[in-house]
Amino acid sequence: MTTIALAIHGGCGVLPLDSMSAEEWAEARQDLVRALTAGWSVLKGGGSAVDAVQAAVVVMEDSPHFNAGHGAALNEDGIHELDASIMDGATLEAGAISAARGIRNPVRAAHALMNDGRAVFLTGAAADDFAAGAGLAVVGQDYFTTQKRIEALTAMKAHAAAGTEASENEKHGTVGAVALDAAGHLAAATSTGGYTNKPAGRVGDSPVIGAGTYARDGVCAVSGTGKGEFFIRHVVGHEIAARISYLGETVQQAAEHVVHVDLAGSSKTTGIIGAGLVALDGAGQLSAPFNTAGMFRGWVTPDGRAFVATHQDVHEVQP
Repeated sequence: MTTIALAIHGGCGVLPLDSMSAEEWAEARQDLVRALTAGWSVLKGGGSAVDAVQAAVVVMEDSPHFNAGHGAALNEDGIHELDASIMDGATLEAGAISAARGIRNPVRAAHALMNDGRAVFLTGAAADDFAAGAGLAVVGQDYFTTQKRIEALTAMKAHAAAGTEASENEKHGTVGAVALDAAGHLAAATSTGGYTNKPAGRVGDSPVIGAGTYARDGVCAVSGTGKGEFFIRHVVGHEIAARISYLGETVQQAAEHVVHVDLAGSSKTTGIIGAGLVALDGAGQLSAPFNTAGMFRGWVTPDGRAFVATHQDVHEVQP
């Protein structure tokens, strides 16, 4: 039997259970199921891991429940600046865009850039222009804006003025996917609006290959979520791959060490940095550690069983 596997995340720092209605939680979980279904359909049809992670991420970019695409965070100027990347573990080819302001699905632009081959990373207006030239959907800023993100920006500015600490959910969020296809190839993709009230032009880890996104056949594929500055400093995706390659650790051991040890104490002010990730190895073994109240996540095991979760609860679903 050919092994295929898929895992997704919709960001860590999940809200307290009583902060949304049962209906809202159900809608968010259903969008996770839809993302799993999109990616799994690609894999079951013999498609590539790269196409599978893109398919899963596009669903989450289109959902208002996650901080990517429609529903992305606002920066300090009330502007959406979007980051995304994708990486092919078979070839180490990658594409990344940052600070884009009009690309409806940033992960599609990252994929198109990877296939274009002239550059790995484009930023700002150049990324938007590339997407338009590639025939991808480019939209106005109001497409990305939701009431939830407007309220989060207001809250973050109030926290900044009062010197108080915001919740992880008010600060940031990310979506991502990792996959193993029938040919044994791994891929990873990540997309985000960054953190609420971020400085204009700020770029986090999501588009940084080796930090928020990394894939290498036979080793692992990783997509992270959390405060990007610390993911960049620890080169999180590559660090997990290095621990597997050089220390002989399992994907679970490597991922949990990075999240629960390396990122613990990274901040001089708050100690543990809110972080989470999904990772797959070349055998389809999964790790999805997080150190916040919760993490939107889902996965399909090599035997075809699918699950979604937000906090410690885990729900089996039909992909």
